[in-house]
Amino acid sequence: MMLRIKRVPTVVSNYQKEEGDEGGCGRNCLRNCCLPGAKLPLYVVKRVNKVSCDKGLVEHEDKEAPVAFLDSLLLGEWEDRMQRGLFRYDVTACETKVIPGGYGFIAQLNEGRHLKKRPTEFRVDKVLQPFDENKFNFTKVGQEEVLFQFEPSDDDEVQFLPSAPIDVENSPSVVAINVSPIEYGHVLLIPRILECLPQRIDRESFLLALYMAAEAGNPYFRLGYNSLGAFATINHLHFQAYYLAVPFPIEKAPTGKITTTQNGVKISNILNYPVRSLVFEGGNTLEDLSNVVSGSCICLQDNNIPYNVLISDSGRRIFLFPQCYAEKQALGEVSPELLDTQVNPAVWEISGHMVLKRKEDYEEASEGNAWRLLAEVSLSEERLDEVKDLIFEAIACYIDDNKGVTPTLLEESGVTLQSLEDPDAVTGSHPAMVPA
Repeated sequence: MMLRIKRVPTVVSNYQKEEGDEGGCGRNCLRNCCLPGAKLPLYVVKRVNKVSCDKGLVEHEDKEAPVAFLDSLLLGEWEDRMQRGLFRYDVTACETKVIPGGYGFIAQLNEGRHLKKRPTEFRVDKVLQPFDENKFNFTKVGQEEVLFQFEPSDDDEVQFLPSAPIDVENSPSVVAINVSPIEYGHVLLIPRILECLPQRIDRESFLLALYMAAEAGNPYFRLGYNSLGAFATINHLHFQAYYLAVPFPIEKAPTGKITTTQNGVKISNILNYPVRSLVFEGGNTLEDLSNVVSGSCICLQDNNIPYNVLISDSGRRIFLFPQCYAEKQALGEVSPELLDTQVNPAVWEISGHMVLKRKEDYEEASEGNAWRLLAEVSLSEERLDEVKDLIFEAIACYIDDNKGVTPTLLEESGVTLQSLEDPDAVTGSHPAMVPA
């Protein structure tokens, strides 16, 4: 049986049109009709090879960057596009509040993301789907929506060029605005944009996302990834990022260590949180951490398991959320009350930033309501155990022999998998938080 759900796609570009409705270019886009002679700013990031555990940031050596990456370049260019009227609404005017309770879920009223346009069919039972050039993709955005090119350095030096030719042969990675922003500074990182890669993580692209988080150097600037089947709306490889100066509830959740790989990456369960998930941190190098997480993501993709990823703490902590909400939705297993909110729980919602589209939902926002929605996203304990077995087996095969996972996945920690998976084993029970 092919699973599909009715969805209203989010508009990320001012040039996004209905599928099959091209009507000529009529814009300064990133395809062959407009690329010759095109130039964009270029930021070349140093390849980071050391993680500082003391500072909580990735260390940078040698000379200072030629421009402040986050404040002056990314956020400065984003504000420039806001002043030029490229966004569909002013996200800085959206009401936002921290929901009372022990978790600190964040609620935002963002009615601008609720679109009144014809719903389209979207297949949710295939995490890997071929790229379709006839559908909207990021080569069709206007060049004014692109902030800059972002590339790792070949000579280990940070560089910034205010105007650099677009190297068509080497397919640049770019940072572009999302014209329907969720939060201040909401951008898209699009790796190797001209290669038209489908929405699937690979080692090179994931490491690029970690370089971006490290270069931003601010724990309140996070990157997120949604797979197909986990509410990615465009099948063209991209990460999302934005700045929000409050901690996410997932970042404060307790953890229970499962194991540490031989290259120093600690893998833990998230405890007492509505979405059962894993967190990865540490590693002898940033690339070690990247390889373990990207290997885990590739495993989920290959096994057709939808998932979301949050890159936190300047690239030092990465949360992995296998999920099943879209499948439940397609099978009619989600309550009408939750469906009526029209909230698709993707990476930001799962992390605790609830983007609400109706005023009544915002006014009635509570910790119990947030918990109830996110609990529908989570895999069961038994299913997550199966998924973790797949991930650990894949990691052991994926990393080089001299950097493999420790043979005994569960170290002597005094904690069993069952206790790690059961929120009640940590706090007693949760019914007080979730009213009937």
